[in-house]
Amino acid sequence: MVIMSTLINAIVCMAVVFAVLIVLMLFISVMSKLMKKEEAPAPAAASAAPAQAPMAARGSCGEVKLFDVPDKTAAQLMAITADKLGKPLNTLRFVSIKEVK
Repeated sequence: MVIMSTLINAIVCMAVVFAVLIVLMLFISVMSKLMKKEEAPAPAAASAAPAQAPMAARGSCGEVKLFDVPDKTAAQLMAITADKLGKPLNTLRFVSIKEVK
């Protein structure tokens, strides 16, 4: 009877150890995928920056010419456009904005 309880105890302990190892493995794989997603855009932005003559701010896509439009209105229009397209604002390039009367 002592041998049976010892074997059951050993099997339960090994099952717990393997379960914890599996949880750690899943946690590490999820974290590594999250870190790769965050690191992916940085090298692309770094390689694109030297090609441009003027150094633009990170996330900037150039300058916008405003014709009779306040800065606040232009910012709202750009934000609405990015939202409707479902794209981040820093991936869009606005050349000019003017009010149609």
